[in-house]
Amino acid sequence: MDEELVKAIKKYAEGKIALHKFNVETYIKNPAGIGEHSDIAEAVVEELKKIAEYDDILNVLEIYF
Repeated sequence: MDEELVKAIKKYAEGKIALHKFNVETYIKNPAGIGEHSDIAEAVVEELKKIAEYDDILNVLEIYF
């Protein structure tokens, strides 16, 4: 795989992780501010799943590319 493409995918995944991490931190610090999520724990779990997905991508790139 082209080195520039690998770098771009890594940056993309890292950005997505940062975004979802920010969401988790927001849910934890200010759960009342998130009106559309009546189940804060479930919302946090969904964000953690997204972080895990992008973390897996980073791990695969590290191991195989």
